[in-house]
Amino acid sequence: MTQEALAQQPGLPMFHPRMLIRPAIAWLTVSLFLIFGSDWMAHLSRHEIGLSLFAWLFFVIVWVAFGVVHEAEELASLLGEPVGTLVLTLSIVIIEVVLISAVMLGAGDTATLARDTMFAVLMIVLNGVVGLGLLIGGIRHHEQAFNLHGASAYLAVIIPLATIALVLPNFTASTSDGTLTSVQATAFSILTIALYGLFLWLQTGRYKGYFVAPRSDSDANEPEQPPPPRRTPRKGEMLFHVALLLLNILPIVILSKSLAKVLDYGIAATGAPHALGGIIIAMLVFTPEGISALVAIRRDELTRAINLCLGGAASTVGLTVPAVLAIGLFTGKPVVLGLPPASIVLLASTLVLSSLTFSGWRTTMLEGAVHLSMFAVFLVLVFSP
Repeated sequence: MTQEALAQQPGLPMFHPRMLIRPAIAWLTVSLFLIFGSDWMAHLSRHEIGLSLFAWLFFVIVWVAFGVVHEAEELASLLGEPVGTLVLTLSIVIIEVVLISAVMLGAGDTATLARDTMFAVLMIVLNGVVGLGLLIGGIRHHEQAFNLHGASAYLAVIIPLATIALVLPNFTASTSDGTLTSVQATAFSILTIALYGLFLWLQTGRYKGYFVAPRSDSDANEPEQPPPPRRTPRKGEMLFHVALLLLNILPIVILSKSLAKVLDYGIAATGAPHALGGIIIAMLVFTPEGISALVAIRRDELTRAINLCLGGAASTVGLTVPAVLAIGLFTGKPVVLGLPPASIVLLASTLVLSSLTFSGWRTTMLEGAVHLSMFAVFLVLVFSP
């Protein structure tokens, strides 16, 4: 029976052997590192070996992350918005949390890694991707409309979560080094999970319509038509794409420990800024999602791009903070969350700017250029604090 005939059978999705190329290479890499990884890690002092291992792991993880994005988008087409985008953002953030946890559990000084990664994600997403996207969208479409209610809801969650996680620890009287006490860490983790959980519940339930694209101006005077009935996803399709999603995520989880060792050694050996580790992890994780957002903007799907960008930022703070604080509590390792003063100013400016950018119903090139300028300031401060 041909593949087309199989696809027409109830409950059977279309299958092509090339779907397995990506996970096959990823699992081959996992096998090689499980067998030879210890010997390779013992020779990291040889720069050619260290650079080769880092490039290999970085390429494989990014490539497989694109596979995660693809399968999440397949699920998105089956589940509809905003549930589909939520699957994508949660999948990406799970990878981020795993990478951060792997590095934190290493032997190096990782007290500020979670802080640096979360800050880098916020800067890359809210300034880099949003700025470039709005600039591209402005050049191609002049002005772009989006769902204001959804963007406002995201920012209403991002602003308090980012402030509690990255700013407040610097101003508590219990500690003086940007850390939290056990009571504060437990209380803030519960608060973060509760607030983010409530947001997800409302996003996928009562306020689901806030996260879908608004009607265009040309349709405003036409009577509203009921949306076309969406095909009910078949159980076989769902299980097939969920299986491929897990098949792509698991190698990243396993390889994260090896990447953590190479990254930790490389930063220590080169004397690079500690913040660079967080930036590399942020770029590693959010490159596929960022490209998806830019592609959506190019297609004039700004609401979907906002769901990806602001949803990724909200998920990063909402899930990373409880995870790293739990690791700190159980392992006794210090977790510094409070940002330095210059970064606090940059974060506050970014949150205010984002609120202004998404306070109207349309965006232009000007907002994109301003966000990109803030991203440039962030890059300068990394190498020249």
